[in-house]
Amino acid sequence: MSVPREDERDVMRRTAILEAARGCFLQFGYSKTSLDDIAKRANISRTLIYRKFKNKEDIFSALFDFMFEERYPRAEQVLAGAGSKRDKLFRVYELLLLEPWEELAGAPMAAEFFEACSRLFPEVEEKHERFRLKYTQAILETQEIAELFMLATDGLTLDLPAPRVLRRRLQLLVERFVSSGAA
Repeated sequence: MSVPREDERDVMRRTAILEAARGCFLQFGYSKTSLDDIAKRANISRTLIYRKFKNKEDIFSALFDFMFEERYPRAEQVLAGAGSKRDKLFRVYELLLLEPWEELAGAPMAAEFFEACSRLFPEVEEKHERFRLKYTQAILETQEIAELFMLATDGLTLDLPAPRVLRRRLQLLVERFVSSGAA
C-alpha cells in the first residue's frame, strides 16, 4: 500500500473538512455551526482547518462550490452526448437540481443551507446560476426560454418536497418545455 503524496493528502483533508462542514451546517445551521464542530466531525484539529480555510465563511463558500463543480463536467458530457432535447434537459437538471436535493433532503437545516448561501454569498450563487443558464440555453436555444425554465425550476422546491416528488415535478416541467417529438 502506497503512502498518499502531500498534494493528495491536502485534497483528502480539504474534502474531509468540506464533508464535515456539510454535515454540521445541515444539522445545526450556518449560524450555530462553529469551527470546533467542523474540526470534531472531520476528526482533525482546528489549526489544520485554518491551514485550508480562512474562516467559516470561506468553508461555506467552498462547500457550495464543492457540491456543484464536480457536476459541471458531467453536464458537459450530457450536452455533448446523444439524446433528445427532452432527455438532455432532464439529465442536466437531474445533475444540477435533483442530486444536490437528494443529498440535502431530510436534513434539519436543509432549507437554511441554500438561503444562507444566497444571502451571504450571492457571488457564489450567481456563478452557479451562470453555469445553469449556459447549459439550459445550450438545450433550449434562446436565453429567454432558458431563463423562463430556470425560474420555473426554482418554484419546484419552495415547499421542500421529497426527492421523488421533485423528480416527478421536474419530469412534468421538462415535458411542458420540450415536446416528446423534439430531437
